This record gives sequence, C-alpha cells and structure tokens, in this order.
Amino acid sequence: MDSEYIRFRDVSFTYDTMTSPLIKGLSFDLARGWTGIIGANGAGKTTILILATGDISPQKGSVTGSGNAVYCRQRTDEMPSLLNELVISTDSDACRIRGQLNLDIDWPDRWDTLSHGERKRAQIAVALWRRPGVLAIDEPTNHLDSYAGELLHNSLETYKGVGLLVSHDRDLLDSLCYQCLFVDPPQAILRSGNYTNGFQQAISDEEYVKNQYATKKQTFIKLKKETSKRRDIAGRSHRMRSKRGLAIKDHDARFKRNRARISGKDGTGGKLLNQMNGRVRQAQEELEKIQVKKKYEMGIWVSGSKSKKDFLFRLPNGMIHLGGSRHLYFPELLMCPDDRIALTGQNGGGKSSLIRYILKILDIPWNRLTYVPQEIDQGSSKEIMSRALELSGERLGKMMAVVSRLGSRPHRLLESRQPSPGETRKLLLATGIASEPHLIIMDEPTNHMDLPSIECLEKALEGCPCGLLLVSHDRRFLEKLTDRHWHISPREESPDDFLLQVI
Repeated sequence: MDSEYIRFRDVSFTYDTMTSPLIKGLSFDLARGWTGIIGANGAGKTTILILATGDISPQKGSVTGSGNAVYCRQRTDEMPSLLNELVISTDSDACRIRGQLNLDIDWPDRWDTLSHGERKRAQIAVALWRRPGVLAIDEPTNHLDSYAGELLHNSLETYKGVGLLVSHDRDLLDSLCYQCLFVDPPQAILRSGNYTNGFQQAISDEEYVKNQYATKKQTFIKLKKETSKRRDIAGRSHRMRSKRGLAIKDHDARFKRNRARISGKDGTGGKLLNQMNGRVRQAQEELEKIQVKKKYEMGIWVSGSKSKKDFLFRLPNGMIHLGGSRHLYFPELLMCPDDRIALTGQNGGGKSSLIRYILKILDIPWNRLTYVPQEIDQGSSKEIMSRALELSGERLGKMMAVVSRLGSRPHRLLESRQPSPGETRKLLLATGIASEPHLIIMDEPTNHMDLPSIECLEKALEGCPCGLLLVSHDRRFLEKLTDRHWHISPREESPDDFLLQVI
C-alpha cells in the first residue's frame, strides 16, 4: 500500500452552479482504519470522498497522501472494469475476496440481471482486490439483505488501509469506525469514537454552544440596559455643565458650572458611559463569535387517501423469468385499499422484478400512484431535477418545502446540476406527496437517505391512510409500517428458482 494517511489542509471546494462554498477551510488528518463521514443528503460527503481519492482537486488548499486510492460510488449502473479478471483469477487474494463476498463466476455475463445488492458486492470486491492504500466507499449497504450485509462487514473489517465510509447504517458505522467526520456545510468536525459516541458528543457540543450563547446574550442585554441608564445620567450631567439658557448677568450660576468643569465631577457620567459603550462592543463581538447551528423544522405529512375499489390489484398465481435459468414463482396475490405489505427476501430473489410486474397490471390513475424505484440512474436524476425546475413558483415552493422538512437545503439542491441519489429520492417523494395517492410503492425506500430523513419518512407513512407496498431490508422500518408479509426464498426443488410465500 502506497499510503497510510490522508491530510486535508485548508481545503475549499464549490461547484460552478453554487453561489456559496460547499466546503470551506477543512483541515484534518486520517490515519489507517475506518473514518465515518456523516451528514445530510447534499452536505458534501461524496465530494469529500472524491477529494480524498484525487478524483477532483480542491480549489483552495491541499489534499496529500492519497497514493493508490479507489472510490466506490453509490450507483451500481456500470459493471466494474476488472470484474471479469477477478472471477477467473486463481491468486489467493481473488479466491479469498470471492469467498468473502460470495461472488459467482457468471456475474459478468449476466450483469444486467443482477440485483443491485449483488452489483454492490461485486463493486466492493473489485475495489478490495486492487489493494488500495485509500478506500472510499459511498453507501455500501444500499440494497443488501442481512446475509449480504454480514458478508460486507466481514470483508471491510479485514481492510488495513485508510478507509472513508459514507453510510446511513448505524450498526456498520459503530462496528467499523474509530472516528467520524460530521459534515455541516461549509464546515466539518472530526470526532473520535464510532458514530454513536460522536453523535452524543455532537449533541453535547450543541448544548454547550447554546448555553454559552444564552449566557453571553443575557450579559449583552444587561450591559445595554446599564448603558441606557448611564446615557441618561451623562445627559443630565451635560445639561448641568452647559451655560446655555443662563442669563449673562447670573454670575453665581456660571461660576458654579465652570467650577464643575474644572473639578470634572459632572464629567464622571460621560466617562462611565464611554466605558460602558466599550463593554457593550466587547460583549457584542463575543456574542457574534458564537455560531449556533440553525435548526430547521423536520417532518412531513403524506396526505394519501383510501381507494373506494374493493382491491388495488389482483394477481393470479404465476411465474416471472429472472434471467438465465432463474425464476420466481408466486401464488395469487391480492392487495386491498388499506393493506400495508412488506416484501422481503434475499438479493437476486426477484423482489424488484415482481414490483415491475405489478406496476404493469395496475389499474390506478397515474396521479394516484406514488412509486419510488430501488435505484435511479444519472439520466433519470437529471430529468427529475429538470422537471422540478420547470414547475411554477408556488408548486416549486411546496416541493422544496417538503425537501427542506426531509433535511436537505433547497437552495443547494436548486444550484446543483446533478442531485445526489438521496436528494433525487426526496424530489420524487415530494412530487408523490402532492398527489394524495391511493397506493405508495417504494423499493428500498431508505437507500441513499440520511438518518433524520428516514425517521421523518417513517413517521409520515405511519399516519398515511392509503395502501403501502414496501420492499426493504430495514427490519425496524417494516415493523413500524406494515401488517402483512410477502417473503421470497429459494425454492426447495431447484436452488436457482425462488418462491414467494404469503406469511
């Protein structure tokens, strides 16, 4: 390995379409081991990864020590260039990595039919086989079932270089990371310990800053009030020293005021006022130095409605071809207007294929269906963004309000040429929320979403009256939101085939 550290020094970066820096003045050191990169969608986590691996250069400052670096992107559209070589290689590293991540030799030949979870394992396997000194991975557990997630964890645990990990998987961050970089544009703070420790420290730090700000503000207000009193005293003193309004022949009064000026007795109020003004300026400067993190209102409401039909769809028993010699068999499937169904199963078992099959036979008006696919390619992401920008001011404002309440900053999103995968999902959700759907279908809804957004989505769907069909590996998410279960597992008669069971 060529490198054992990454060093950021005063690094700033802004995309051409942005009016303010995405990141500014970042300085930190990363040694061997895993560092979690934590932040909301659109906060610049991916930008930090590609700066660390040298895929882009900072506009100010420097990034050194990257050496032999590999970046694993979130998307799995394209097959890794060395996958063919990996699956046929006989060297010990290749054999070990294939075993760790359970790769099949035919994956390069049927890449288009692989699940996104299988593609993610292939992507990371190729990255590990390259033995990089720096490995930056963006959302590695997206699409992975619990079995594949365990395989991934075990393989990443063996990596000995400098690792950067962006993930919404709290368990993975806690088990792998010895420190975390918390990104809040344009700044970032490096905290020791895993995600849970760092998050608790972040909360403590925020509370300390808020208390400091409250104390300084209270002092500032008291000084302002005291200054006002001193100003009144100084004003009276000035009027007493002034000869204006005295009769020319009132020699006694003029003598007394001249004497007050010489003794300086009546000038004390003015001196004290100047002192207080100095203290107020100092208190104001101290107050302005304290930066309290702005809290944005979170939480959305999905105003769906219950269909008046007897059922949303009825699918007779049948079979779906999954590619190669693989098939998915299913019994008659019926979904009523208020059903809340969880669809689960291992990667490659045909969950997304079944969803696509159901979408073809649905007899629901397009404006009463909200569908969020498992993965959205770059071309579709740009198209979604373009359609959003074409909306009228009021409709765009409503959409951006939903995006804001899901934890992303609308002004940054509107300045972006290419929204992040998480931001794209939020745009789709915002569009769907406005339609009062009869049916919401989401394929891996928590993929690419930051943790606060997942919690907001969970609460919103919990109170939604329409039908829900959710494909997810997030057990806690499904337990809160669903009451029926369709599960796909390998068919006993044929290991290449799968069977859906209504549980």
